[in-house]
Amino acid sequence: MKLLILRFFAFLLLWTTINQGTAQTTTAVIPGDFPDPTVIAVPNGYYAAGTSSEWAPHYPVYHSTDLKTWKQVGYVFDKAPEWTVGSFWAPEYYHINKTYYIYYTARRKSDNVSCIGVATSKYPDHGFTDRGIIVDHGKEAIDPFIYNDNGQLYISFKAYGLDNRPIELLACKLSADGLKTEGEMFSLLKDDKRVGMEGQSILKTGKYYYLFYSAGGCCGVRCSYHVKVTRATSFSGPYDKYDGEELLKPAAGWKCSGHGTFVKTAAGQYFYLCHAYNERSEVFTGREGMLATLSWPKNNGWPIMKAVATPRQLPGIHDTFTTNKPALYWQYDFHNASPVVKQGNGKFNLSGQVSEKNKAGIVYGVRPVSDHFDMTTTVSNSNNALKGLAFYGTVNSALGIGTSGKQVKLWMIKDGSFTIIDSVTIASDVPVRLKFSMAPDRTCKAYYAAPNQDWKEISAGKSIPVDFLPQWDRPQRIGLFFKGKPTESAQFSTFDIVNK
Repeated sequence: MKLLILRFFAFLLLWTTINQGTAQTTTAVIPGDFPDPTVIAVPNGYYAAGTSSEWAPHYPVYHSTDLKTWKQVGYVFDKAPEWTVGSFWAPEYYHINKTYYIYYTARRKSDNVSCIGVATSKYPDHGFTDRGIIVDHGKEAIDPFIYNDNGQLYISFKAYGLDNRPIELLACKLSADGLKTEGEMFSLLKDDKRVGMEGQSILKTGKYYYLFYSAGGCCGVRCSYHVKVTRATSFSGPYDKYDGEELLKPAAGWKCSGHGTFVKTAAGQYFYLCHAYNERSEVFTGREGMLATLSWPKNNGWPIMKAVATPRQLPGIHDTFTTNKPALYWQYDFHNASPVVKQGNGKFNLSGQVSEKNKAGIVYGVRPVSDHFDMTTTVSNSNNALKGLAFYGTVNSALGIGTSGKQVKLWMIKDGSFTIIDSVTIASDVPVRLKFSMAPDRTCKAYYAAPNQDWKEISAGKSIPVDFLPQWDRPQRIGLFFKGKPTESAQFSTFDIVNK
């Protein structure tokens, strides 16, 4: 009997080891698209928000109790503030008395110029009320950062990035309530070498103010982002640059770390929450949330930063729509779609209207956290609308598999042109299961399963390229879609993503 028990536990250990070895892991603390993160300490832990660019809702918010395990808990804005038109970048948390502030970048509706706005709430993860533009400077003002110097608030930001002159990090006094600038702008640092300069954060230790910033190109497969530091004995400078190599070496398997903010734990340890690209999946999964430590040598030495690399299993999704509200991970292209969503009792209904140039329909998607996964859904209603699974970059680049009546159609939008790649007719139309299998070589395969039947490949034997989907500064969304009349809808009963 003992021998049987020992053999059982030996088998169990072997099985566990094999499955752990094949499970895909990541050292990102917030996997998937989460650029330009800001972080703030609160009594119950930490909150972080990140860039959402052209996806709505705007600025996803996460909570953690240890800075390493995070859960999405909300968004800063469910709807875009009235003055904005898009490009929701680089949020920055601050706290004054009992009010939480988010300073953020967006393009102004009237002229498409990027300005810095501010919103306030009694809570760090919801209820934000927009207070309008606080910094309007030249052709663009982006990447706000707030600093309190002995009771005087300052706002700093990146300027002149669109001018034929060196970029500068400018600063200005803020009012005590944090809602308006005061006095003249002044320069903190100039990009004389024209290599790029943005995403600044400022700390003071000893007699020095340390200004950390990101240099190089932020985005895309040819990114060159890296963290630099400079210091001064007064907030306004002059700042002396540290000309050594990049301050933060990315964790193994990652590249182009940068644009983050610091937070201090109750134990006195500084951490830096920033973003970086996975060297394998790159733009496909976007700039992901990474963590680093900050330490200070004695005798006023330059700071030391080190990436935190703790492997954890990638999160998957299994949604059977039993709650009354959709999960927080869903986003959509707010420029070109106005979705209407109803959920409950195991059903997810998607409908709404789209812009004239939107040939993909309404794509309600999630941020991919891997380039190797299976995505499946079950379509549970029948009508002439096309509905199913999609990869969506923009209105000009998308890929989908869907049902329409008793047909299953595989379609693509490339360079704005809509094409049916393949279609099949099935005997019974509901429920129909659909699947995309994504491979790391940037290709995928599509499958369908009619009622009571096994999976069948559509466009069999052909791998479909998806490398045209991600944009320079942001990855696509993957998920459910509906393409039909506003009086029609798509109904789904399951949605799953399994990362391999």
